Amino acid sequence: MNRCQFQFFYVGAAFVAGILVTLGFNGLPDLFQNGPLAEQRKKIQGDIHDGTENDAPIDVDINAAPRTGPPAIAVGIEGCIGNTPLIRIRSLSDATGCEILAKAEYLNGAGGSPKDRVALSMIRMAEKQGLLRPGFGDVIYEGTSGSTGISLATLARAKGYMAHICMPSDQAMEKSNLLLKLGAVVDRVPPAPIVEPNNFVNRARALAESRTLSSSPLVELSSTDTYPSSITSEDNSRPGSSRGFFSDQFENPANWTAHFQGTGPEIFVQCEGKVDAFVAGAGTGGTISGVALYLKPIIPNIRIVLADPQGSGLYNRVRYGVMFDLKEREGTRRRRQVDSLVEGIGINRVTANFEAGRELVDDAVRVTDAQALAMAKWLVEKDGIFVGSSSAVNCFGAVKTALALGPGHRIVTVLTDSGTRHLSRFWAQAGDVGGTVDTKLEDVLNAKEAS
Repeated sequence: MNRCQFQFFYVGAAFVAGILVTLGFNGLPDLFQNGPLAEQRKKIQGDIHDGTENDAPIDVDINAAPRTGPPAIAVGIEGCIGNTPLIRIRSLSDATGCEILAKAEYLNGAGGSPKDRVALSMIRMAEKQGLLRPGFGDVIYEGTSGSTGISLATLARAKGYMAHICMPSDQAMEKSNLLLKLGAVVDRVPPAPIVEPNNFVNRARALAESRTLSSSPLVELSSTDTYPSSITSEDNSRPGSSRGFFSDQFENPANWTAHFQGTGPEIFVQCEGKVDAFVAGAGTGGTISGVALYLKPIIPNIRIVLADPQGSGLYNRVRYGVMFDLKEREGTRRRRQVDSLVEGIGINRVTANFEAGRELVDDAVRVTDAQALAMAKWLVEKDGIFVGSSSAVNCFGAVKTALALGPGHRIVTVLTDSGTRHLSRFWAQAGDVGGTVDTKLEDVLNAKEAS
């Protein structure tokens, strides 16, 4: 046995020992045959590939199990990602008779959201495939509503790259302002369906391809419409050297893998394996798929529930197998892609990351803007928790799930980002939280849009 094999065996044995202690040795054969240990073994052996043109194996970090005790000294900002607290939301737990726990992903230490995990995973996979090279001026391109871009911009700087972010112009200005402070190039583009070239995702892909083409000494950017008109001298500042990498968060399997490696195992250990339901929204779908793929084989009776904002088609995708919403009916499709105040979750197309775990999603809860606004204010009023729109949707979905299951159950959801990123749009609509208010849960559940 060589040194590398010994290290792998040692760490692998420690991982298995941790699972055994947690489970009390019960269910071991099923774990090896069907559970995450089997999947992890396949991934490490290279039996599962990422499906890209390079068809590279998906690597799983076998050191990704949650830490115990005081935090270790972190190596760089990327060392501050993961192992986030699980918070018992007292007000919602007391009101429902269930234990409602929230994974505080907004405390990730790079970009302050669960997208830190995803961004780091995508960058690492790209480096292993040779698509990103530190020190060559390579640029990471992404189409995002904000949080993924912030995480990518932060980690790009930390790891020797630049970031170019394309985002819909209807997203909160706080996000694009922060991206500029982080040194990213930002394109705010008018909302457009994914089928159109000027959709923010398609624009990011085209810019990345154009930069890579321009890096060849045999290809030069033309002044025609062959490439997007916004390419500047900065984009082509190192011809023949720097390349563009489109991280493709919606389709890149490094997305759901990040949550399979980190978020899912952390929840399992923090809850000592006792979870009745996991509730989360989906934009790319990476969080709900990755967590479901990890937890469902270990906890077969767990319910995986999608919390979906108005205007999104994923609710109907889960409930009825189709992607359609009245807000997106014929004649209105070319308006905002998802007609909601909620940012970061909700979509009207199928993504590879959501489909990776869709069959494990048991149910879906529809959440209106009015309900999300009411829940966000409730969390401040009752618990001093100030979060953004997608977190409010998640918590509303957790309450609905708790009420459906009945008292005595444990529901886990996700707090994705701080409300400070939503001041100019979502929280501008929510308004201030009065000092003497005493909101009832029924008021939140029955919240209606102002006429």
